[in-house]
Amino acid sequence: MCGIVGVTGTDKTLSILIDGLKKLEYRGYDSAGVYVNDNAGNDYLVKRPGRISNLEAALTDDVHGLSGIGHTRWATHGEPNEANAHPQYSQDNRFYLVHNGVIENYAQLKKEYLSGVHFTSQTDTEVIVQLVDKFVVDNHMDTEAALLKVLRLISPDSSYAFVMIDREDPETLYVAKNKSPLLVGLGDGYNMVGSDAMSMIKETNKFMEIDDHELVIVKPDHVLIKEFDGNEKHRDSFTVDMDASAADKGAYPFYMLKEIDEQPAVMRKLVQEYFGDHDDPQIDENLIKAMADADHIYIVGAGTSYHAALVGARIFERLCGIPTTVHISSEFAYEQPLLSKKPFFIFLSQSGETADSRQVLVNVNAHKWPSLTITNVDKSTLSREATFTELLYAGPEIAVASTKAYTAQIAVEAILAKALGEYLGKDAAKKFDVKHQLGLVANGMQSITDSKKEIEEVAARYLSKPRNAFYIGRGLDWSVSLEAALKLKEISYVQAEGFASGELKHGTIALIEKGTPVLGIITQDRTAGLTRSNLDETRARGANTITIVSRHLSQEDDTIILPDVDECLTPLLSVVPAQLLAYYTSLGKGLDVDKPRNLAKSVTVQ
Repeated sequence: MCGIVGVTGTDKTLSILIDGLKKLEYRGYDSAGVYVNDNAGNDYLVKRPGRISNLEAALTDDVHGLSGIGHTRWATHGEPNEANAHPQYSQDNRFYLVHNGVIENYAQLKKEYLSGVHFTSQTDTEVIVQLVDKFVVDNHMDTEAALLKVLRLISPDSSYAFVMIDREDPETLYVAKNKSPLLVGLGDGYNMVGSDAMSMIKETNKFMEIDDHELVIVKPDHVLIKEFDGNEKHRDSFTVDMDASAADKGAYPFYMLKEIDEQPAVMRKLVQEYFGDHDDPQIDENLIKAMADADHIYIVGAGTSYHAALVGARIFERLCGIPTTVHISSEFAYEQPLLSKKPFFIFLSQSGETADSRQVLVNVNAHKWPSLTITNVDKSTLSREATFTELLYAGPEIAVASTKAYTAQIAVEAILAKALGEYLGKDAAKKFDVKHQLGLVANGMQSITDSKKEIEEVAARYLSKPRNAFYIGRGLDWSVSLEAALKLKEISYVQAEGFASGELKHGTIALIEKGTPVLGIITQDRTAGLTRSNLDETRARGANTITIVSRHLSQEDDTIILPDVDECLTPLLSVVPAQLLAYYTSLGKGLDVDKPRNLAKSVTVQ
């Protein structure tokens, strides 16, 4: 949620800001703005509600600068209008600030320190920039000291990523963060700040991380890091191996369709990265030993990652014989359950920046419990702070609705479970040829994506008009039903729910009426007949039933037939037609597939 880009030391500042903000569109936003300064007394503030295209249209030819800050805002305080858009500024127009996150005690700060100040927005952000200005003007403090004072006043429960410019020293970017992601990008003769590497990767692949509770002074030729007590810190830079062109849409009308189509290639990439020329997974031996030493595995995730965790938990238990429990990160963070004596934690996160999951990881680290982050973004916050990291190798995922990251998460979980199970001497793991099976999965995904026309017709016939829809299944199929329903609801706004099919008769069947779409996923031998019986029950009450079925379980009147793969990996195939059904339903309604309303790709506030 929200995106930040800052630049100092180049006449390309404005173009870097706009390009960086476009790269951050996937995070979700409802307004955008930039402030640029030419370091010669001229500066420009331009803000607009809506898309970045609205901001671009408002930029006149005279807008230029050698330094600047830009922002895409996802509204938390105040409606998404021009006044509430960032950058926010002080009443004397000296200080300009962009902010991601939420200041928990902003109302108290405003009441205690700023009773006589005229505010132009409803944001918590304006409170911060007005406070800095007050301490500079009234207390005769320099900018750095004033900002440090403000940072100490902010509640530690707050989340923030700040980049501020002082109009009297415009080449300096003042940067600080807590819980919310932010990186320094090191350019050739100029430097940058961004919410993630993707926002700056066109300019550099060299970055410097920022820790919580640090003040970072970014100038064109150097970067200074200070703790809140004023002590300076040294930190080495790191490089990120990312192809900037991989985030381009190419000939596709939407990123989501491109990313669905990329899933076969992602499966093959995972085989290449985790197996190479070997038959067994090549996993860090220290990671396998740490997991083998655990008496319980806890997988933590949110949204789509939580659904991938549900599948992964079943795979770990089947192949490794270790009890595995899945938790929603936002619940676990504040309602920690009773844990086993030797827990091991796995964090699933596409971005590696999910705020709720990081809150759990902070507590895990405080107890010195071992942890693993499985993420698509190397050097992300969750990656840096966990004990171990395994990557998804899925390439940039831009569409808000996750597709290839979900399937990559399940595949990596299966690879890891295979390696751990073999280490533990489990027969089920020894018999599970995950390398070969992922090859079959890749081919199966390709055959499904090659059948788009048929799936588009199913979406138009059954899903274009109804207000409600239900996915049902049992076991792994139920886990996929949750993800399938999420895809449909988040981009087509159909009220879709996923249910364990055996639970229909315990209340949910009361919602079935004539024409209600009920989509049954059937890939598990033991429960196929039961799910078919449940579908019959809904059909008897007027439902339009659609089936997604593995070939060896299929019948003549089934809707979508899947290639056969090992039961553990059927979710990798059954979810693909569900992704396409959601895509074509949204497309048919004329909606913005990649940017559904009110949603964000990277959820960096709690």
